[in-house]
Amino acid sequence: MPAKQNLRQRKKLITALIIIVVAVFTVGMVIRSRSGDVQYFTAKVTRGNITAVVQATGTINALTTVPVGSSVSGIVKYVFADFNTHVQAGQVLAQLDPTTFEAQVVQARGNLANAQANVKNLIASVTAQEAAIQTNKANLARLDAALEYSKVNTQRILDLAEQQIISRDQKDLAESSLDQAAAQVHAQQAQLNQSIAQLNQTQAQLQEARAQVEVMRGALELAEKNLRDTTIVSPINGVIVARNIDVGQAVAAAFQAPNLFTIAQDLKHMQVDTSTDESDTGNIKIGGEATFQVDAFPTETFRGQVSAIRLNATTVQNVVTYDTVVNFANPEEKLLPGETAYVTIPIGFARNTLRIPNAALRFKPQLPGKELEQLYSRYHIPSAATKPHLGGMQVVWKQGPKNQLIPIAVEVGITDYTNTQLLKGDLKPGEALVTGEILPQGTTYTPGQPRFGGHR
Repeated sequence: MPAKQNLRQRKKLITALIIIVVAVFTVGMVIRSRSGDVQYFTAKVTRGNITAVVQATGTINALTTVPVGSSVSGIVKYVFADFNTHVQAGQVLAQLDPTTFEAQVVQARGNLANAQANVKNLIASVTAQEAAIQTNKANLARLDAALEYSKVNTQRILDLAEQQIISRDQKDLAESSLDQAAAQVHAQQAQLNQSIAQLNQTQAQLQEARAQVEVMRGALELAEKNLRDTTIVSPINGVIVARNIDVGQAVAAAFQAPNLFTIAQDLKHMQVDTSTDESDTGNIKIGGEATFQVDAFPTETFRGQVSAIRLNATTVQNVVTYDTVVNFANPEEKLLPGETAYVTIPIGFARNTLRIPNAALRFKPQLPGKELEQLYSRYHIPSAATKPHLGGMQVVWKQGPKNQLIPIAVEVGITDYTNTQLLKGDLKPGEALVTGEILPQGTTYTPGQPRFGGHR
């Protein structure tokens, strides 16, 4: 029985507590629903320094990165360099099997020697034919002289024959000798012409043979170059950051030169390639200072200088960015190519200026449009302040004596994403500006209003 009585008493106590809690909650809700006051979050206008910055994410790269390829195909016979190897210009990095290319050089040399021998033979033939032409010319001159004598002698015999001093047989013999002398001259002239034609043909063959020598010499030079190209050398001083071959691997350079190694020229001087928004490029100055951090050294800040804003814009989903390059010294080679850098580029500085909290610039009361227009008109707010991107003018709000909102037109300057510089406006240090509101029906935050950090 005592146990049953204790159980009943506990049930009664729990029921009474529930009733009390419900009653208190109901009373609180009624009191709260009757409260018609709007409650505001505020933040004060302060005086101090503002540094405007552009923040972006980039990648650390070497100033010069050279891919080393091969213009010939072959089997990798030796590899003399690996990742992180420091190399000098002209140092051998790898060797392809040169056997095939050595045979091509031997063949090209033999072809060149044959072509040169052919030229020599043709030169000898030209010399012999020129000598033969001189001989034929001499014979032709001799026969011409004999022909002239025969003509004179025949005419003399013909004169004597008319006088019937000599016999007819002597006359016929003289005419026959004249015809034979003329025939010999014609035959010798034909032989001379033939010798000249042969000489011209041989000279043409000689020119062709000399051209063939140049072709064979070019083939030899190409074969020797291909043989030299089987030895892969470094074009610059630097560090191997990528090796893409192994011993025994086939390198195919038929259509495109393969990338065998990648060499970073100097890791003591590097750069950060980062993308900045088009709206920020007008404020970034070439030669200006920049700072950045990396995940490998989260507590350190590294410094550099903006060296270039490259003109090739990149558009992704209608967002236009430009590659901004920051050069920096890396004397200890702590930073490595490919690391992600979080870059901060100062673009403006204001000393001892009035600062408006950015939350106050984002705040806009939840009022009907007509009521807002009436407030703007009553406090002489220019239309430029109520529209974005017009002369840097905006509207901030402060509380009046009776908790009413009062708009103030301000002209702002640079921002550090927390505070914005006040250029013009009826504000003084210490004045509280509205950054958010709580309506009577419940908690409602305006877009952009911070949910914590303000003063009530």
